[in-house]
Amino acid sequence: MKPGLSLRVSQHLALTPQLQQSIRLLQLSTLELGQEVDQMLDDNPFLERESDEAPREEFGLLQADMPVQADDAPIESATYSGADSESAVNADSQNDSEYSGADELLDWSGDGTYDLAPDDAEWGGDAPARQQSDQGEGVGDALDRAQEHGSLTDFLHRQALSLRLSDIDRAALSFLIESLNDNGYLEDPLEELAAGLAEGDAEEAEELVHRFTVALSLLQSLEPTGVGARNLAECLRLQLQALRHDEAQHAETLATALAICQQPLDLLARRDVRRLAPLCGASEDAVRAAMALIASLEPRPGRRFANVERNAIVPDVLVRRVGTGGAQFSVQLNPDVMPRLRVHDIYAGALRGHRGSDGHQALQQRLQEARWFIKNIQQRFDTILRVSRAIVERQKNFFVHGELAMRPLVLRDIADELGLHESTISRVTTAKYMATPQGTYELKFFFGSGLGTDTGGNASSTAVRALIKQFVAAENPARPLSDSQIADMLKEQGIECARRTVAKYREALKIPTTTLRKALT
Repeated sequence: MKPGLSLRVSQHLALTPQLQQSIRLLQLSTLELGQEVDQMLDDNPFLERESDEAPREEFGLLQADMPVQADDAPIESATYSGADSESAVNADSQNDSEYSGADELLDWSGDGTYDLAPDDAEWGGDAPARQQSDQGEGVGDALDRAQEHGSLTDFLHRQALSLRLSDIDRAALSFLIESLNDNGYLEDPLEELAAGLAEGDAEEAEELVHRFTVALSLLQSLEPTGVGARNLAECLRLQLQALRHDEAQHAETLATALAICQQPLDLLARRDVRRLAPLCGASEDAVRAAMALIASLEPRPGRRFANVERNAIVPDVLVRRVGTGGAQFSVQLNPDVMPRLRVHDIYAGALRGHRGSDGHQALQQRLQEARWFIKNIQQRFDTILRVSRAIVERQKNFFVHGELAMRPLVLRDIADELGLHESTISRVTTAKYMATPQGTYELKFFFGSGLGTDTGGNASSTAVRALIKQFVAAENPARPLSDSQIADMLKEQGIECARRTVAKYREALKIPTTTLRKALT
C-alpha cells in the first residue's frame, strides 16, 4: 500500500478527573459526603477543616462567592449540563460542545500556580448561623433522644440487679438477656444454648437446661411484658396473662383471646372469625372483641428500645414560611450538613517558598486537587439549592395545602427550567431531603406522574394516593370500600383511574384489603 496523509474531523467526550469527582459528589448522600470529606482530609495535607469562624482574608469570601470566572465556565457548564455522561460513547453534538472546554485539563496539575488563590479560603464558613426554628429544634431533639435512649439489654440488666439471685442463676439470666434479638425474642432453644456451653458434656448440659429454664421464667417476668418469648404466640400469651391483674378487663374476652393464641396464627392473621369461633368455643362477637384486644398488644417488645439514631434524617434543605400571607417560602441549605473546608495556608505558603525542590510537582498537584475538591463541594450544594428552589416554586400549593394539592412533575420539567440534564436532576434528588412545614421528604417525593382528568388536565399520582387515603379513612368500618368503588369515587372527582391502579396505590400506602379492613372492626 502507498503511504499517505489524511485529515479527519471527529468529536469525542472526555471526562476529566475534576468532572468525574464533581459527578460523584453530586450523587452522594449527606452521610456518604461526610465519609468522602473525611477520606480527603486524611489523604490530602493541603486540605483542612475549619470548625470555628475563619477570618476573612483580603480576598476571602467576598471574591470566593463571586460568579465563576471565564476560564472555569466550560467546566461549570459541563458539570451542570452533562453530568449523565459517565462514558465516552453516544453523545450528541450539544453535550460534546459543553465538554469541549474541559479536554485540555487532563490531570490535577492545573495552571502551574501554587500561590493562595481567592477560592482557597474556607467554604461553608459564611453559612448562616443555625436559627432556633421548629425544624432545627426537632432534628436536634431527635438526635438527643436517640443518644440518651438505652438498649433493651441494659434495661433488663438494671432490672436483674434488683433480684436476689445466686451467682449461678444471675449468670444464667444475664446469658439469656444477651441472647435476645432486637425485638426481645429468644430465638435459640434452651437446649442449643446449653449444648454450646457444655461442649459435649451431657450431664452439664442437662444442668444448664434446668438453670436456663428457671432464668427464662425470671426473664419473662421483667419489663417490657412479653420479653423473652420464643415465638409470637408466646409473646401475646404473656401479655394477656399480665392483663389478668387488670380488674377492668372483661374475663370472657381475655379467655377468648388466650384461646385464639393457642390456634394457628394464620387464622388470626386472616381474621377468620368463622373458623376461630368454633375452635375457641365462643361466639363470633366474642372472637371479634378478643381480636381487638390482641390487636392492642405489642408483637415486638423490644421495639421501643431500637436504635432510633440510624433512622433520624438530617435534611439538606430547609423550607420556611416567610411574610404575612403564608404563601411565600424561604429555601436555604442546612448549615449543619455543609462541610467547612479550606486550603491549609501554611502548607501552601511553604510550597511557594520551595520552588524547584524535589517532589515539587507532586505537591503542586495535591494543592490543585484540594482546590478542586472545595470547588466541587460548593458546586454540589449550589446545584441542590437551585433544584430545591425550582421544586418549591413548582409545588407551592403542596407547601400550603398538603399532598392533595400536589401537581404532576417530572425530572424533565426541572431540567428544562434550569438548563441541566435529567440525570443531573436525578442525582440531586436521590438521598437528599427537604424539611418543610408539611414534614421532611426526599426530593424525589415531589416528582410524580399525571393522571388524566375530565377537564383535559392532569392530576398528580401523589395527590391521587392522598385522596385514596382520605376515602379509606372516612369509610364505614362495617362496609369498607372496594377498589372498584374507590375508582368510581375518583371518577366522580374527575380523575380517570382504573381499578388496578387503585389497588397498586392502595398497596403502596400499605392499606389492607377490604376483607382485612372489615375484620379489624
